[in-house]
Amino acid sequence: MKIKIGIGYDIHRLHEGKKLFLGGVKIPFSKGLTGHSDGDCLIHAIIDALLGAIGEGDIGQYFPDTDPRYRNIQSTKLLEIIMDHVRKKGGSIHHIDCIIIAESPKIGPHIAKMKQVLCPLLQIQTNDLGIKSKTNEGIGSLGQGEAIAAVAQALLGLE
Repeated sequence: MKIKIGIGYDIHRLHEGKKLFLGGVKIPFSKGLTGHSDGDCLIHAIIDALLGAIGEGDIGQYFPDTDPRYRNIQSTKLLEIIMDHVRKKGGSIHHIDCIIIAESPKIGPHIAKMKQVLCPLLQIQTNDLGIKSKTNEGIGSLGQGEAIAAVAQALLGLE
């Protein structure tokens, strides 16, 4: 079995009146992430990490923003599709580690629920998924509360 690592990153702007989804969880907040789908940058970063670990492209190649089928789709659905693809390639997840960068809202209170949503989709145990939250210390668009970003790293075994 080969061990492979993939890295993913995603960022989306925040806009008033949209719903905020992170890690498949709807988080109460006055702003939400823009995007062709629901804008869930954590799941998008995880998808890119998984695709990187199997040596393939990125989320935009699989779900282009020009395709109306993916307009406003829940990112959990996109993750289900990618997980089917990873399994067909002989991949199994050993561990995923993530960081969400947001000035607000506070992410920490929602991490346990994110794990409850994501672990069954990823077919891993809760201790095989790390999710941390950080601020950007007031620096740049992230620090000014204009956007939320996520970074993910995936460790896979490939048969």
